[in-house]
Amino acid sequence: MTLSVSTGQAVDLRVQPVDEVLDRVARSLQVRLLPDTVVRKRRSVGARTDRDTWVRVERRSPDKIADQGWNGTECAARLEGVAQPTWQGCVVWRDADGPVMWRADETGLLPAAPVGSAVLSEAPELPDEWWEALNASLDALAAHRTRRVATPETDTITQELVTESIRGAFSGDFDTAVQRWVPAHADLNWANVTAPVFSLFDWEDWGNAPQGLDSASLWASSLAVPALADRVRQERQRDFESRDGRLMTLFACSKILGPYAHPKDPRLEPARRMAEQVIEELQAG
Repeated sequence: MTLSVSTGQAVDLRVQPVDEVLDRVARSLQVRLLPDTVVRKRRSVGARTDRDTWVRVERRSPDKIADQGWNGTECAARLEGVAQPTWQGCVVWRDADGPVMWRADETGLLPAAPVGSAVLSEAPELPDEWWEALNASLDALAAHRTRRVATPETDTITQELVTESIRGAFSGDFDTAVQRWVPAHADLNWANVTAPVFSLFDWEDWGNAPQGLDSASLWASSLAVPALADRVRQERQRDFESRDGRLMTLFACSKILGPYAHPKDPRLEPARRMAEQVIEELQAG
């Protein structure tokens, strides 16, 4: 079957036609996807179904699928103490016309709307109970054990990746060796959490990562709103004060300040200031 999405590398599902893909998903899962609820992102599309569930469809090239497989949402279903939608089933197939894999996961509906886009420009209204639920879920997640390895932005996180990312953006005499690896969501931003009821979704990239990856990722997504970024650091203080948390702060800053930095990104200056502070702390030991 020929699907209506190009198999080229530069595919953006926000603009590419996906009707045939969604039709195949609906037939395979035996649901009807409600057209008015479709949400399109760069590499995924989601929609509500006629049986009050949510289906998320993602496209990946085979070289972006790690040896552990491509079943993060399914594997995350066993994580106790973590607020997330209930996983119900999936369908996976390889595109007949090129090196492309598709996966659709069906889950329960979110308990509330996503907070916003991945990077916020205005502060959301989040009650103290929301922050308590965030902390409880991240702490519970880090206490689990898994053989999965996190794949932030579909790249398997390794010591080599951490070192290359940090050294590619910052100079200075400090050690980049990670000491503690714990389970992480690996794509924690404001588009993947709900409010006022907290829930964390889009689990395809979760796995072991340096301590503090999730906290640093959420902080980086908050930098355009200084008070919000400060609140994230306050709530996740234990992560940020750890040595690995400092490295993950630099890792997150490297994504903002590295070779692909956008000159009008409002996060540039606060990221620079924090990076300088963290490097001084690492050098001081």
